[in-house]
Amino acid sequence: MSIAPPQLRGLHRRLPGARVLSDGTVAYWWAELLSAVVFYVVYSTIRNLNGQNPTVARLNALKLMRWQETLGINHEQAMQEWALQYKPLIIACNYFYGSLHFIVTTGVLIFLYRKFSDEYPLWRNMLAISTGLALIGFALWPLMPPRLLPSHYGFQDTLEQYPTFWSFNRGAVNKISNQFAAMPSVHCAWALWCALALVPRVRRTWAKVLAGLYPVGTVISIVLTANHFFLDVVGGFVVLGFGYLIARAITRAGRASPHDPPSPAREREPASV
Repeated sequence: MSIAPPQLRGLHRRLPGARVLSDGTVAYWWAELLSAVVFYVVYSTIRNLNGQNPTVARLNALKLMRWQETLGINHEQAMQEWALQYKPLIIACNYFYGSLHFIVTTGVLIFLYRKFSDEYPLWRNMLAISTGLALIGFALWPLMPPRLLPSHYGFQDTLEQYPTFWSFNRGAVNKISNQFAAMPSVHCAWALWCALALVPRVRRTWAKVLAGLYPVGTVISIVLTANHFFLDVVGGFVVLGFGYLIARAITRAGRASPHDPPSPAREREPASV
């Protein structure tokens, strides 16, 4: 990502994969892809290097459950107990939790880059900043997810007990994954980000409904698989809000002067999806 002086913008347009935005910012799809891969590798490394202290993480989980009891929302165990009566539902939640998190978010990034390139930098920065802020929560407040609590709390690790692509307790995942990076829920932050990006920009009603329901499905899946508490969801939405405020303050793309001619990207109709 770079700012092109006027005399070089023609050259940038001729380079493969370039998009010149309304403020002169030049975006390349291959540079965006490389940046996303590097960012996620750095994020995962920092996330998983945090010390995993089971005692502190368990105490924080018990504290959070007491807060939820006070708020009247400590219902995760009852919900999972009900869902376990329906094996297809649990298996569907396992696959939803384990796969859509990456597939949908990546798809929305590509959609924004191709169809709404002037707005893409703001949404990309919002996602990156929110994800980075989540690292602060992981470091300062390690939290044991429900599935790792002692068995007398009544939770089951559905990723381990029912079919899925992977489990936290198998192979390399068990060795490198920070098991206590649960507050805030990045799954929920990313899911709400996807919905906010898609609902105003897709045209068809069914697409808007699916996009709007995606965060709801995410909340259901993380609760029924015992990977998060409800307050983790709230934490995910809060960091997304802060991510938006910060991204809005630092992102120039899409803020062309009102005297500038409108760019094709901003004149484009909502996507026909």
